Amino acid sequence: MLPPQTILLGLRGSGKSTLGKLLAARLITDFVDLDVVTAGLLRVASAAEAIKALGLPAFREAEVRALQMPRAAAAGVLALGGGTPTAHGAIPALSALRAKGARLVYLRGTPETLRARLSATDLGTRPSLTGASVLEEIDRLFAERDPLYRSLADNVVAIGGRTIEESLEDVAAAIRQPLAKRV
Repeated sequence: MLPPQTILLGLRGSGKSTLGKLLAARLITDFVDLDVVTAGLLRVASAAEAIKALGLPAFREAEVRALQMPRAAAAGVLALGGGTPTAHGAIPALSALRAKGARLVYLRGTPETLRARLSATDLGTRPSLTGASVLEEIDRLFAERDPLYRSLADNVVAIGGRTIEESLEDVAAAIRQPLAKRV
């Protein structure tokens, strides 16, 4: 029997897509990246292109629509966009998935960890969300979103100082744990 749906949330650079693909392969289930579904819904090549062409508010609205689509609801492992939980209507949509048994796992990286990870990537593919550079905005986004992510998550997995393999083990262990009763 497959475990319930696993939904990964966290800031960019936390490993949602990378760990999501690996976790889905391990569980022999499908992986869906909500950024990809959202971009497809908006008929653009990527989330970055959608934000650049249509603006962040339009992208966030489309994220919520994508989150409510059968493809997202049926995914064994679903990686949210970093800002998905901040979109109007996202929390009720996540609550509906949770009511069907989904587990929300927050991949929590400190600003220092996220900055180091993002520094090793092509930053040109990631749009600024605040007007500051992608690396400079990490502290602000972390301060704004960390409390929200913690309040939504069934499990928090710290990614700092962990290899991909160790983080994968941590996520797999987290989703095997019995859930505490939700209030």
